[in-house]
Amino acid sequence: MPSSKREREYERRRYEKWQQRQAQKHARRRRQQIIAGGVVGVLVLGVGITAALLATGGDDATAGSGATDAPTATAAPTTGAERLGNGGVLPDAALAEGRTWTGTISTSQGEIGVELDGAAAPQAVANFVTLAQEGYFDGTGCHRLTTSGIYVLQCGDPTGTGTGSPGYAFGPIENAPADDVYPAGTLAMARQGGNGESMGSQFFLVYEDSTIPADDAGGYTVFGRITSGLDVVQAVADAGVSGGATDGAPATPVTIEGVETQ
Repeated sequence: MPSSKREREYERRRYEKWQQRQAQKHARRRRQQIIAGGVVGVLVLGVGITAALLATGGDDATAGSGATDAPTATAAPTTGAERLGNGGVLPDAALAEGRTWTGTISTSQGEIGVELDGAAAPQAVANFVTLAQEGYFDGTGCHRLTTSGIYVLQCGDPTGTGTGSPGYAFGPIENAPADDVYPAGTLAMARQGGNGESMGSQFFLVYEDSTIPADDAGGYTVFGRITSGLDVVQAVADAGVSGGATDGAPATPVTIEGVETQ
């Protein structure tokens, strides 16, 4: 190969490597911005003695009693700061295949093994599996922890504020417990208080048995359970809420590094 041609090829490869490094730097910077912006949104949607806990603008859920907000999610319109899931289109419930799925949520604090019930909650499982497979949750922070009244860690919001959504909302509620009891290890969907059609990407992990009274829309979609790593969530809960409150950003930051399902 003539020297001039070799030089051009060398320069081309150097430029491609430079582009790759720039793209990697941009991706890391974006993840850091998302995590740093994980200020918990404070959406209080009162329903009798129950307020909304898991969501505060996008898809938080509602759970809790007394002074503790419930897991609440509000399917707000997508903004430029949000991340579209599945192109902003709700995944088909048939993708859950009516079967049990297994998976691992890898976090900055450790791995959490999960089992997803595609028969009892096909729409929620199809949604979670689709978002997981496309890396939607990667680099997102768990923005809300409650340590009184109800005991949950809320995750799945790419904005880290409790207001984020994947660009769509869905319902109705699936597989909600008739007795309003969510045992430790439960995986459930956050939603807007009083709105059973407002689920999106936000979900909550119950680390201690919690009674979450149903509201006008019903209960909360239970789509799976924790099979290992409950101690990871419990350790985050033991460290408390930032600032010493009982509802807010966890004092120990938790970032989802990846979710695998099969």
